[in-house]
Amino acid sequence: MQRLALFDLDRTLIDLDAAFRRWAEEFAERRRLGPDGLAWLITQDRDTQPHREVFFGMVRDRFALTEPVEELWAGYRQRIPHLVQCYPGVLAGIADLRSAGWLVGIVTNGMADNQLGKLRRTGLADAVDGYAVSGVEGIRKPERGLFEIAARRCGTSLAEGGWMVGDSLIADVEGGQAAGLRTIWIDRGTWPGHEHQADYVVTDPTEAIAIVRELMHLQ
Repeated sequence: MQRLALFDLDRTLIDLDAAFRRWAEEFAERRRLGPDGLAWLITQDRDTQPHREVFFGMVRDRFALTEPVEELWAGYRQRIPHLVQCYPGVLAGIADLRSAGWLVGIVTNGMADNQLGKLRRTGLADAVDGYAVSGVEGIRKPERGLFEIAARRCGTSLAEGGWMVGDSLIADVEGGQAAGLRTIWIDRGTWPGHEHQADYVVTDPTEAIAIVRELMHLQ
């Protein structure tokens, strides 16, 4: 198996939950929604994690806002890249992998402006060998094609396998396995009771990076 490690972005390499909370605090303060409004925003994101377009439809109805859903969603996409940060140890861990001869890529679903903004603002765009964003490529995980594009951007293919790391059992674990990759699932507690066949289960990206690094010594 080749030294190829592909990673999801949101809630895998970057702390989207913390960024969302900062965005929600700003949004609630600017709109004067009060503590109850802020709590509602955070609860909806944490408990149901709806698609953002659906989420902003709910927000518009809940608070009787006049702006179109598309405008609210676009404002979020413009702001959130300025609020996201990598989880501690991610950038250093990726650098260590690459210095040890691993090809490292990112495979993420999402709108082009939002995901590219996150990649660039966090420094991840320059920290990896390549990345594939569904909103740019017109194909989404778990479809094999997005994994193929990411591998190609890293200068290789999926023919010799590799690893996929992510927090979604469908997009990342099942999608990665269907693409011929071994998988590491980052369990954020959002898939209770779901069966899976991930090779490893961790709760932090640095644990996943440590597993991949250890595999280097077994090859």
